[in-house]
Amino acid sequence: YFHASPELLARKGIEEELGLKVSKKKPKGKYKRESPPVVAPYVPKLKRTNKSLQERTVEIFDGMTLVELAKRTGEGIGVLQDILINVGESIDSEFHPLSIDIAELIAMEVGASVKRIHVSEGKEILPRPPVVTVMGHVDHGKTSLLDSLRQTSVAANEAGGITQHLGAFVVSMQSGASITFLDTPGHAAFSAMRARGAAVTDIVVLVVAADDGVMPQTLEAISHAKAANVPIVVAVNKCDKPAANSERVKLQLASEGLLLEDMGGDIQVVEVSALKKTGLDNLEEALLLQAEVMNLKARVDGPAQAYVVEARLHKGRGPLATAIVKAGTLVCGQHVVVGSEWGRIRAIRDVVGNLAERATPAMPVEIEGLKGLPMAGDDIIVVQSEERARMLSAGRKKKFERDRLLKISNGRAEELEQSEEVPQRAEMPIIVKADVQGTVQAVTDALRSLNSPQVFVNVVHVGVGPVCQSDVDLAQACGACIVGFNVKSPASSITMAATQAGIKILMHRVIYHLLEDIGNMIVEKAPGTFETQVAGEAEVLNIFEIKGKSKAKGGDVKIAGCRVIDGCVSKTATMRLLRSGEVVFEGPCASLKQEKHDVEKVGKGNECGLVLCNCDAFQIGDVIQCLEQVVRKPKFISSESGAVRIEC
Repeated sequence: YFHASPELLARKGIEEELGLKVSKKKPKGKYKRESPPVVAPYVPKLKRTNKSLQERTVEIFDGMTLVELAKRTGEGIGVLQDILINVGESIDSEFHPLSIDIAELIAMEVGASVKRIHVSEGKEILPRPPVVTVMGHVDHGKTSLLDSLRQTSVAANEAGGITQHLGAFVVSMQSGASITFLDTPGHAAFSAMRARGAAVTDIVVLVVAADDGVMPQTLEAISHAKAANVPIVVAVNKCDKPAANSERVKLQLASEGLLLEDMGGDIQVVEVSALKKTGLDNLEEALLLQAEVMNLKARVDGPAQAYVVEARLHKGRGPLATAIVKAGTLVCGQHVVVGSEWGRIRAIRDVVGNLAERATPAMPVEIEGLKGLPMAGDDIIVVQSEERARMLSAGRKKKFERDRLLKISNGRAEELEQSEEVPQRAEMPIIVKADVQGTVQAVTDALRSLNSPQVFVNVVHVGVGPVCQSDVDLAQACGACIVGFNVKSPASSITMAATQAGIKILMHRVIYHLLEDIGNMIVEKAPGTFETQVAGEAEVLNIFEIKGKSKAKGGDVKIAGCRVIDGCVSKTATMRLLRSGEVVFEGPCASLKQEKHDVEKVGKGNECGLVLCNCDAFQIGDVIQCLEQVVRKPKFISSESGAVRIEC
């Protein structure tokens, strides 16, 4: 140990001699633990679901960077870069500006809902005509008022004399100004159409009948206008009627929170008569004044932004979309994406049906050339190429399908949780076919509102166009009935095939009659609820006792001599013995005799002898009730405003 250092000597085990304290390394391998191990609770890693992203809407705009998109979606930049490579785009850095289409594709791929923020600035900003939506209660004269303004008759062509479509047209006023009008249905079933009309409009004309006053759909129209933050001009119609009372209408509107000009507010009120065509000049002046105050201008240059008001399927021209341009100019030949559908604009037609090369702001047009039928309420965006349009359409369809499946799975999970409490419901599958896309949505929503605790209305398929053979095949596979609304009657071969398969085809042109028929079918299909009701009552007049002769033939028997005082008494029913209003016994009947003959039923006013099973505690003056089980069916209720419901 001559050359050894103190540290080496300490390692040799003579640290006590040198006074050194060196930490010893524990030997490798198994060693005995002095204290028992501490068992820590297992904390599972929180998995992030797409549900939170699906519920949250991410705002995107043209020129945003990958860093900004990562902050808004909550995803890592690396994840978004991988998606960008899969899309087929390459960028130099994460601060490179992205186009709005690529940003939407990335956001949809991570499961987020997207809202596009468009730039309203442009080189050429010009005044545009106002878009006016006419709203109000059913049969208050909205379409008749517009017919008086444009000298036509639309309501006369509608089934039942009520508007069941969303119409868009341009009216040239006497002063030379033009106004784009939207006519909305007033029936309770068309709430979604009224909401779409309020979303795209500048001014809402609230039509109220002077002889009817404020009604449920009037209040709904006011709420739609307030939700869209749109100014209101009130038109009090039918002022020529003897029962007209415009002052009462003004008081009703004021009580609903509308500040009218007569009462110191800023909402204009015009008294008109669509039938006598009086007061139309004042209405025109009020609309133009409101538009001048709003100073309506729009960008004319650059790609167009449009809104689908209605969509329908034409036999020769294919899918057609009625749209109103909000900004920019829509040019024939451009590639567009409308909701989940895409296409190249083949033709643009104005409200009269004439071909046009371009559509300017606030101009209602009908475009054709789409690959599929869009949904009413979708936005129309212009893209650079066909490849970009295909990619964006495929991404939106994938996102829509993913959200639909997630909604179904969540609904099934909730049903499983509530299955122990909620009784089983009968299912009523329905296939809906209508003339335009907006009507399809309105009829579907109205049918789903007829759901009840006993019957579940399941709309298995919807479509635009007449009833075809594929609809019959689908109805046969799932046992559904087919509802055709405002479409032509199916061919005789299709009707015969449906009759052979036992499938009902209901063809209607008025929403009232359709809902009434479906409501009656729901009432028939409902299993109903079992209720116990009193079928008859008998009063005990005397008690007879028969002594048993032997044990084999039974013991003593007490017979209640009764007179039926109400209804009838049946031997198979359950009996309830009442004494001073309190239940003494409830059970089956052992014997029922009338004049020594066994009978099944005894009517009111007759006397009988009655024996109850396991009960002989009769007293004179007791009342015996005959109980029976009845099935109570739900009721179909239709209110004056057009709203319907199933009451169980």
